[in-house]
Amino acid sequence: MADKKPNALQTPLTPSAELAAIVGSAKLARGEVVKKVWDYIKANDLQDPKDKRRINADAKLKPIFGVDSVTMFEMNKHLAKHLS
Repeated sequence: MADKKPNALQTPLTPSAELAAIVGSAKLARGEVVKKVWDYIKANDLQDPKDKRRINADAKLKPIFGVDSVTMFEMNKHLAKHLS
């Protein structure tokens, strides 16, 4: 069982330069990337106070999201474009 192939969430991926500004440049599993981005969002108070499902992009998140605000459900789609 030790040679079992990791699933998509466990495969280490390399973040883009923009994403590395938030999560670091080391290879990370997709789940770890999402966790680090959420830690960043919460530490910088980027959730919309009226609708906690919305994330307001700051200068570091704007190049990743490409827009000023995304929902938590859209966030993973944007993050995927910055992982290879």
